[in-house]
Amino acid sequence: MKSIITYCCLLLVSIMTAQVCIAQSGYHLSGHFPIASTGWWDYITVDAASNKLYVSHGTQVNILDKNTGDSLGVIPNTKGVHGIALVHGLGKGYISNGGSNNVTVFNLSNNQVIGQIATGENPDAIFYDGYSKKIITCNGRSKDLSMIDPAADKVVGTIAVGGKPETAVSDGKGKIFVNIEDKSEIVVIDIKKMAVIAHWPIAPGESPTGLVIDVHTNRLFAGCEKRLMVVDANNGKIVANLPIGDGCDGVVFDPALHYICTSNGSGTMTVIKELSKDKYEVVENVPTKRGARTSCVDEATHTIYMPTANFEPMQPGEKGRPKMIAGSFQVLKIVHE
Repeated sequence: MKSIITYCCLLLVSIMTAQVCIAQSGYHLSGHFPIASTGWWDYITVDAASNKLYVSHGTQVNILDKNTGDSLGVIPNTKGVHGIALVHGLGKGYISNGGSNNVTVFNLSNNQVIGQIATGENPDAIFYDGYSKKIITCNGRSKDLSMIDPAADKVVGTIAVGGKPETAVSDGKGKIFVNIEDKSEIVVIDIKKMAVIAHWPIAPGESPTGLVIDVHTNRLFAGCEKRLMVVDANNGKIVANLPIGDGCDGVVFDPALHYICTSNGSGTMTVIKELSKDKYEVVENVPTKRGARTSCVDEATHTIYMPTANFEPMQPGEKGRPKMIAGSFQVLKIVHE
């Protein structure tokens, strides 16, 4: 009897161990790239074609080798910098400067600044829509989008969205989807008409920030306060509502692995598996570092990068952001194995 009990216990342990192994995503924090400069940060962009990372930081953009972390250059005078978009066909990059209400244009080959383009107030997220061939900025204070023609480097349209636009993505077929942070909704834009065609509430999701899309299943993934909302991009229907870590400000999607990963400022990365277009499950919360709230993914290597820093301990009763330790700004490298 004792041997049978021992065998059963070992079998149970083996099953539980196997389940734990199956549950793991394969992601882990492998190290970090230090950046010796001051100031806060927002978005980060990876260019797999050139092995470069573009990191917003304070009043500049730091350019790093994505493999080694070596410095490849700095683009200065980007007041209140938020994000970086790349247009390889024209050899140009675009930086949204929330503090100066404009976009910096630079040469991808030598990092030299080409010019500035005035936008709406406080341009935040920025991206290139290959369908319309436009650079699009989400202007938080003026509550609109600026449509920039990168061939001419000028604004060719402005679209009011009725709230604070945080992040936008394209389905590659003529529609733009925008997270409206202060109204907990997604706005749908017809890019040909340059007009809003729908407002989709995403309750119980609150304060949506990061947004990505699976163009194959036509599903939107909106990072909200402690929730990831999965939305049908055809009609706005809520498909799934999943728990994530606190302080999410960025979401990435790896189409080869079918993983949605939220970067949580509380110090974790929530990994969610896309089992089918309407079925999802939380796999695990990978430890990162406090403050790592935005991210980008290199789809070629499945590596995820997150900017953050080290912080001084918060004092009892102290509110607001913790104080950053000078010289501690860094980019985390999270690998998949």
